Amino acid sequence: MSDFGGMEDLLQDFLQEAHDLLSDVDNKLVDLEKMPDDRGLLNDIFRGFHTVKGGAGFLNATELVTLCHLTENLFDRLRNGELELTPELMDVIMAATKGVREMFGELGQMVQPQAADPAVIAALQGALTGEVHAAAPVAEPVPVAEPPQETVSSAPGEPDWNLLHSAVTGQAPAAAPQGELITKAEAASAEIAVMPATAVPSTDVAQPAPASPFGRRATDKPGGQPANARRVEERARENTIRVDTSRLDQVLNLSGEIGLTKNRLTSLRADILAGKNDSETLHALDQAVSQLDLLVSDLQNSVMKTRMQPIGRLFQKYPRIARDLARQLGKDVELVLAGEETEVDKTMIEDLADPLIHLIRNAVDHGVEMPSERQMAGKPVKSLVRLEARQEGDHIVLIIADDGKGMSAERIRAKAIEKGLVSEEEANTLDERQSLNLIFLPGFSTKAQISDVSGRGVGMDVVKTNIQKLNGSIEIRSEPGKGSVFIISLPLTLAILPVLLVLLGEQPFALPLSMVREILPIEQSRIQEVGGKETLVVRGEVLPVITLARLLGWPQKNYPEYGVFMQTAERSFILGVDSFAGRDDAVIKSLEDFRPKGVAGVTTLSNGQIVLILDMKELLSDIGQHADIGSGMRSLDFV
Repeated sequence: MSDFGGMEDLLQDFLQEAHDLLSDVDNKLVDLEKMPDDRGLLNDIFRGFHTVKGGAGFLNATELVTLCHLTENLFDRLRNGELELTPELMDVIMAATKGVREMFGELGQMVQPQAADPAVIAALQGALTGEVHAAAPVAEPVPVAEPPQETVSSAPGEPDWNLLHSAVTGQAPAAAPQGELITKAEAASAEIAVMPATAVPSTDVAQPAPASPFGRRATDKPGGQPANARRVEERARENTIRVDTSRLDQVLNLSGEIGLTKNRLTSLRADILAGKNDSETLHALDQAVSQLDLLVSDLQNSVMKTRMQPIGRLFQKYPRIARDLARQLGKDVELVLAGEETEVDKTMIEDLADPLIHLIRNAVDHGVEMPSERQMAGKPVKSLVRLEARQEGDHIVLIIADDGKGMSAERIRAKAIEKGLVSEEEANTLDERQSLNLIFLPGFSTKAQISDVSGRGVGMDVVKTNIQKLNGSIEIRSEPGKGSVFIISLPLTLAILPVLLVLLGEQPFALPLSMVREILPIEQSRIQEVGGKETLVVRGEVLPVITLARLLGWPQKNYPEYGVFMQTAERSFILGVDSFAGRDDAVIKSLEDFRPKGVAGVTTLSNGQIVLILDMKELLSDIGQHADIGSGMRSLDFV
């Protein structure tokens, strides 16, 4: 039963506003750590926390008010110059804001939050009396293993972010000094497991890091993630959206114009039914239909824009994540954000959260080096990780780049062979791009010891899977010693999908146009067998030929006359089809109750015919499990 009888709507409004305020506070805290004398930042942080406390008081959330009040007092003493901001004091503040966020999770479950972690309360009270160290005891330092590095000679310097599609500039790090030490206060337990992006196998074994004094609430179950954090992650997907009123006004105006055009068409229909078929009437009918077509297109675009949200609302949580992990690992990392105003489909923003967290944590944990290593390599001590979004045509491009150690394709192949994920014969057929993509294989990890941050070999698999669910692709560009760049390409919206309509007999099917490179005729005389499998040579590239009938399990009456050159992140192939029915922008309708294997959804053509939109990834993975696609194309099994 809810503890907020009759106030559920007010609670949801508070949580929406408070989450935004707290995210803004987190980002400003990260900035404040770099500019501790900025009074404007301190005042903004104080006002944000005061607003959260006021809302919590209205909802009678006593424990949340208590935690906010103590933290607010700390901010007040900082802005009055009574306390000096130190890294240890910032750790206490960050622990407090984390506790506030956990309480938001409890409020989201319609229950009053429990008392904050006593260690956090004690640390805040100690900080107010100037006893930060006593409130947050530091344990003996423990060794943290760092994978060995290659040394590559190149000119040191700052990364050139104008060349994001190429490797980030810099100098290769020297070998990591043995036994790098971090303190217990810096070893805060990570909340999200992540796969390493480095290609260098680790030979050292790290000791388990001790738990942070702020790592777990008193009510949490031992050995697991904080209970409230789990509740926050398990919250239902938000079903509300903020829309600029000017966009709603545009929708309203267009709907009014469509109404007028409908009345005009009704009048013309009555005239025609009455026998008025002169050229003037028919011309007026043609104009009205054209006008309606234009208005409906404009209305569709306007409605789609109401689903678009600035991606900055997603980006705002990442500076805090990068800061906390860098502090834990003893690194100096700055997360640079760009393109925050780029608009993305609301549903896509929610599904992007986990992949971006994995990639940012990877960049901080494995991409960039320890400060001592960077100094020895002639690099600036501070590492830069850049997160950028921009629109290119009908796609959104996200870039996560670092100026760290980079990855070696050769070492990735060796690690994949060592773990038994590919055979040596298969690995030898892979080019550099395909070798880098091996890090997306389930179970791939370069860590010799599993930690609370990484080593389980699941993070990058999650990244690729989630991106593919959004009909997107991910590309890796890296150079040892100079850094790595992950480039994610996504459709502008998930509601409308450009498709190529192909025919199998008389039955049309829709293929995602983003996977189509070109269309070409198939001559049986050009078909060659490689390892007993049909292939076709296209501009020197040997591509397997897979018929659509075979993918669907339909009988093949005649050999396909046409081929669709298709490409995913891992494979290129020719899809044999009988003919084509054109290109269309499909409005996707999901099949919630019953979804056949290999079908992403359905759409309706202009003639009213229902067409299946094929899920090529699912179809190809199914055929890859039951039959080889060709010995020369064994990399196709990596989907």
